[in-house]
Amino acid sequence: MAVLLIADANSQKIKKKRIRHERKKEIPPTVEVETVESQQSHLEEQARARDVLEAKLKAIEASEAEAVPEDENIPDPCENKRCGPGRECVPGLDGKARCACMKACPSEADFRRRVCSNYNETWESDCELYRSRCLCLEDQEECKSHLNKHLHIEYYGECRQMPACTEEEMSDFPRRMRDWLFNVMRELADRKELSTHYLQMEREAERSTNDSQRSVTAAIWKWCDLDGHPHDKQVSRHELFPIRAPLMALEHCIAPFLDSCDADNDHRITLNEWGTCLEVPMHELDNKCDDVRDGVDEELEAEESL
Repeated sequence: MAVLLIADANSQKIKKKRIRHERKKEIPPTVEVETVESQQSHLEEQARARDVLEAKLKAIEASEAEAVPEDENIPDPCENKRCGPGRECVPGLDGKARCACMKACPSEADFRRRVCSNYNETWESDCELYRSRCLCLEDQEECKSHLNKHLHIEYYGECRQMPACTEEEMSDFPRRMRDWLFNVMRELADRKELSTHYLQMEREAERSTNDSQRSVTAAIWKWCDLDGHPHDKQVSRHELFPIRAPLMALEHCIAPFLDSCDADNDHRITLNEWGTCLEVPMHELDNKCDDVRDGVDEELEAEESL
């Protein structure tokens, strides 16, 4: 009996082992294989898509290269075009350059760039002022006031209340003006920024024992410098700008002084009026101005012929 029980127990163990072995065979090992194959397929699709994209990009680059003209040295019509303040050069459809009002001026955060207009208005920069004038001169929609057609810079810096120039200050102003002009001329000579003819005049005045020669030299230099094109021995309001605008914020008598020089109020200062204002002997001023002008013109002609 004991032998039969042992044999039966062994038989049951063998069956259990067979059952366990058979269950292991029933688990399909295909899940991991399918996952690997799916990932591999996805990577291959990405590679094919990347190849297609690269091919398209190369085709676009090739077409753009063909569109570029062979002659890359086409001259810029605006290269040698000079436009006035507040304007910029714009190539036209016909290939020609023209000057148009600037679309926008550079933003200026520096308060020292501000200017005061003849209407006592402070502008952010000279560019903004001249651009506004341009817009009105061309009757564009951006024009804010028709008065801006006559805008110009009165002086540099923010607008402020100018003190009145007293009679005593005005009576002493010609002397101060002559001294200031000669000091400026001397400084330019030291920096070698004067033409040869003016430099010679300045050196002769430095060596002279005649005190009035410095005054005459300074008056002649500045007069000929202000008298632009044409050289008509008349200085217009516009030609006075280089001496008026920079000084007004520092020297409150400069504006009434220059206004008083225009004795007949025709908006032009003649050579006689200039000499009278600066209290310079007219015979010396008249005789030398032509010599200076001739000398400077000869220098300019020599430079242009090089």
